[in-house]
Formats: sequence, structure tokens, C-alpha cells
Amino acid sequence: MALEITEELIARQPPEAQAIIRALLERLAALEARLHQTPRNSSLPPSTEHPHAKPTPASPRSRRKRGGQPGHRKHERSLLPPEQCTDVQELKPTNCRRCGTGLAGVDPQPWRHQVWELPVIRPEVIEYRRHRLVCPACGETTCGVLPAGVPESQSGPRLVAFAGLLMAFFRQSKRRTALFLETLLHQPCCPALTIKMQTQVTAALRPAYEELAAALPAQPCLGIDESPTKEAATKSWLWTFVAGVFTVFAWRRTRAATVLTEMLRDDWTGVVNCDRAKMYWMLGRLQWCWAHLKRDFQALADSEDRVVKRLGHDLLRPTRVLFRQWSRCRDGTIGRVGLKRNLEPIRQTVEELLLRGCWSGHPQLVGMCRELYDHRQWLWTFLDHAAVEPTNNASERALRHAVIWRKLSFGTQSPGGSRFVETMLTVIESCRQQGRNVFEYVTAAVQAHVAHQPTPSLLSGV
Repeated sequence: MALEITEELIARQPPEAQAIIRALLERLAALEARLHQTPRNSSLPPSTEHPHAKPTPASPRSRRKRGGQPGHRKHERSLLPPEQCTDVQELKPTNCRRCGTGLAGVDPQPWRHQVWELPVIRPEVIEYRRHRLVCPACGETTCGVLPAGVPESQSGPRLVAFAGLLMAFFRQSKRRTALFLETLLHQPCCPALTIKMQTQVTAALRPAYEELAAALPAQPCLGIDESPTKEAATKSWLWTFVAGVFTVFAWRRTRAATVLTEMLRDDWTGVVNCDRAKMYWMLGRLQWCWAHLKRDFQALADSEDRVVKRLGHDLLRPTRVLFRQWSRCRDGTIGRVGLKRNLEPIRQTVEELLLRGCWSGHPQLVGMCRELYDHRQWLWTFLDHAAVEPTNNASERALRHAVIWRKLSFGTQSPGGSRFVETMLTVIESCRQQGRNVFEYVTAAVQAHVAHQPTPSLLSGV
């Protein structure tokens, strides 16, 4: 028979036993709460949930077959003009396919059939012969100088940029990058050479990175987030700072607020989109992420305690209304003034519910609701600032590429590798925000570095 542990039963035990029982019950409750955590009621990533464990969708499954539906618009590749084709071959029949009579003439509108194919890839190798000549007057030997822009190494700027993007943008290991270059591009390469090219890319892009980092304190609004990683055996954190037209990643050994002071200065007066981690509180002007809050409220609604469950459902209802109104504002249906007017009753409802949780006396509710109510102004900053959103999704999306890379690589092995990662991630995400071709930009930066010219800016023209 199962023994029900009640307060009366605990009260009959010695004081030492009571303390042990209460500690075990608290530990059991915490473990049960973790057992029921899912990506919908916690910060667990969606990849941690098995596909078969996901709940059944609320909407019924469509009975339509997969693929294109009858009547859909046909999608096909348009033909290139003949002058853009590598080769045009005229195919004329010589005899009638029925009677065999000889045929002559030209079809004014022939049936055009184009085949796309990859060319045979061969690296372009340029040899520079540096002659060493002896002066007939003094006997001094002088060697020919390489032209401006020609690297001292055996790897050209496009090859260096391509290898750097293979490792950072396409998340390939050093060994697989070398194998790709050898197998598909017929470019002799080994893992040691990829590390050398990684160092070259970092040096070429570092001035652009430092320019973006220096511009962070001037931004009126930033989305900030961090994710744990490793450098060799040392735990580290990859921070991301998302501005309107660029993003900066910073690899640091700490998650403390000192990183914020270092990157933003003490006198920064902007607004931060973030989660409720306490190192952000020192910045003063925050917008707490409602996507995180929605998952926290869902965790309350999933509780087996009826008091907690009821408050969770009560908080989820106005939260859903908030997101519907924000969606209307984002698509232009209503403006910011209308959004603020429509959310006034929602704001009052949420704050009343938080106050109810503060006075509930329930240990699972009091701490969370007290924190939210005491800092309730950080829930609604987006209503008074046009550049601020109610969620921190921008920095979450920026971190997604870095998190996938971390899962594949298990972190870095040296400070040089960490500098490469933060620099390349910054350039990749900033080029995406600005609509730039990242390969062309990295190539231009490497060419400028080789020619001892200024690195192209990621802030010019934006």
C-alpha cells in the first residue's frame, strides 16, 4: 500500500527526521517538475524532444496527399537567352521519321532544351618567378618584388575566404574542409593548412569586427543573449548583441555583468531585449521577453497543483491576446498608438494576476510573481519605444547558427579558435541583416588585408 505523507505524519517525527523528510519532499517536487519540462514550458531547445513525444496538433490533419495539389501554379526554371549559354548546338533531322525522305531547312522556332552542368573544377595556379640579379657595380643581390595584392602564402584570397566560410558558415570541421577542397576543388590541402587560413581570415576581418563592437554603445536598442560553450576544457559563454543593422558576438570566460560593462560602458542609456537573467538588471532599461514568459506561464498551467494550474491558465489568456495584438501591429493593421490602447486592459489584467500570485502564499508562485510584479515596468517597455519588440527572438535567431555549430564542434580548442568563431559569426550575421553576399565581403576583406589596405566597413552605407 502506498503511504501518504501528510503534515500530521511529519509532525509525529523527531525534529531531525522532519527536516530530512521536508528536504526530500522538496527535492522530489523539483525532480518531478524537471521531468515534465518540454520546449513549450521551459527553455529547453525543440531538438531535445523526441518527434514521437510531441503532442497531437490542435487542428485536424489534412486528408490531402503530399506534393503539388491539382490546379497549383507550375514552377519551372526559365530558359536562359542563347547568348548566355556556354554552347549552343543545332540539332536538325536528316530524314523523315515516317517515310525516310531527306529533310532540309531551318525551324524558325526550334524546341529549346537546356542542360545545366558543373564545369570540371581545376584550381587556378599563377606562378611568379622572382629573379635574383647581382649588381655588376657592388655585387649586391636583388630579388624581384611580388606585385601588390599577391599573398606571401600559397593560398589566394578567394580560397582563404572560401575555406573560412566552409568552417564557420557551413559548420565543417578542419578535416572535412580539407577533404572538400581536395576532393571537389582538386586543391591540395590538409587540416594544418585550414588552421593557417583560419588565422588569415581572422586577421583580415578583425578590424571590421572591432568597428562593430565600438559602435554598440551608440545603439538605442539591443537584443542580448548568451549561450554556454567550451574553450578546450574551460567553460565559456558566447554572447550575442543584436542591433538594427548588425550583430556582434563575443566569446568570454564569464557570464557575469562585467561583460555588459565591457561591451556597452557604464553610461549606456539604451533599451535591452533580454530574458530575466539578473546580470541584465544593472542596465536599468529592459524589455523582458514575452516568449520566455509564455513558456513560464505554460509550466504553471502544466502543474498538478490546482492553485498553480489555475493561475497559469489565467496568465496564458491575456498573453495570447498580447501576441495577437502585436502580430496586428507588426503587419501594419494597427499602429503603436493603437497597440498601446488595445493592451491597456491586458496590462491591468496581467498585473492583477501577478498580485494574486504574490499573495497566494504558494511557494511555487510567490517568488516568481513577486519578481515580475516588482519589475512590471520591464514587461511593457515596448509600448513606449517604437524600436523595441516584446520578445527577444532576434537574438535567439542569431544564436541558433552558433548553437548548431557548438553541438557539432563541441567548442574551440584555443583562444585563436574562439576569436575566429566570434569574428566569423559577427560577419555572417551582419551580412545577412544587410543583405550582403558574405562570400564577396570576406573575399574583399582578405584581398584588402593582403594588399595592406583598410578593411571594408560593415557600417558604411547602412
